[in-house]
Amino acid sequence: MKYIAIIGFGVVGGGITSIIETNAEKIKKTVGDDVEVKYILDLRDFPDSPYADRVVHDITPILEDKDVELVCETMGGSHPAYEFSVQCMNAGKSVVTSNKEVVANFGDKLLECAAENGVSYLFEASVGGGIPVIRPFTTSLAGEKIVRISGIVNGTTNYILTKMKDEGREFGDVLAEAQQLGFAERDPSADIDGIDAKRKIIILTALASGVLLSDEDVYAETLRNVTPADIAAAEKFGGSLKLIADTIISDDSVKTYVCPMIVPSSCPLSFISDVYNGISVTSAISGDIMYYGRGAGRLPTAGAVTADIVAVLSGAAKAEYVPVFNKVDAGYAKPFDSIKFTYYIRANWGTAQIKEKLENWCDDISVLSSSGATVEIIAGEMTKAELEKALAGVDVESIIRVRT
Repeated sequence: MKYIAIIGFGVVGGGITSIIETNAEKIKKTVGDDVEVKYILDLRDFPDSPYADRVVHDITPILEDKDVELVCETMGGSHPAYEFSVQCMNAGKSVVTSNKEVVANFGDKLLECAAENGVSYLFEASVGGGIPVIRPFTTSLAGEKIVRISGIVNGTTNYILTKMKDEGREFGDVLAEAQQLGFAERDPSADIDGIDAKRKIIILTALASGVLLSDEDVYAETLRNVTPADIAAAEKFGGSLKLIADTIISDDSVKTYVCPMIVPSSCPLSFISDVYNGISVTSAISGDIMYYGRGAGRLPTAGAVTADIVAVLSGAAKAEYVPVFNKVDAGYAKPFDSIKFTYYIRANWGTAQIKEKLENWCDDISVLSSSGATVEIIAGEMTKAELEKALAGVDVESIIRVRT
């Protein structure tokens, strides 16, 4: 018998027990033995659960039980998740997690702790829910030079933008519906302000580059200001408006950010709708590779945690490339304001006059439409400062970056 423990018996933690029960025979064939949840650490009791007798309120029994080989950390947040994970690994137990926040903030220290103790620290479920996107970086892509990772990594915001596009509704109205359906939290800030996507792109960037960026190194722009007119503009351009997490990697720097962008229809990300995620990985050898699937949800995320459980208990994880994340001095991440973009601009201004102003700052300008006092223009490439200087005095209604 292989014994494991779960820290945090919420949506994902409960899903793990369900999957282990449902797929018991398949898991046994892969692992070579039965897998049983011996402890569940939570502040709450669960008297109606079949696992009620396994609930503990102190981590000590888990740390002291030598039969427990692996701990699933699904509690969320940085603390005490970080401290519990370190304690478990120091006790000789591998840790697998769905907690994107703790990986983004402390992934370097946690991987170092795992290496020092000869155990595994795996986090497949931290990005993309049920999409197997983390493991390819440590297996099939381990010998590749990754130059770009770009994607839709937050299902809540993609649901909102899809509904706005399909039904012509306002942002606030669709957000309220998403909250009622359970797709968005009561406090939706982490999703709609790009915080969740920022943590995920930090993790993916670290896997590709070995550098774990700090939170302040990565710009994230809110989705709160998007209007139906912006959605319509993206369609007029021949694409869709998406919240894009992007990282472009060179030998000595990265450009990493999260912001609403018009994605042209020539890019597959333009067609990803509803709560689905899509992540494009570009390597120097293999070119573009796309990962697509449900990016969140109880069972997809718990399934990714279970995949890590099986990898550790079967011994497969020992054969995988173990990444090393390092923090670097400021300057490795290019400041967002120094990155050049192509922009969609909607303004209440004369077409000839605004083109004349823009021509002093960029070479590529095209008029998307001109109706009455309103003009829509695609212009680039410029930094944010250059754009602001170019549009000084112009009555601007909306500015959206275009993914190129």
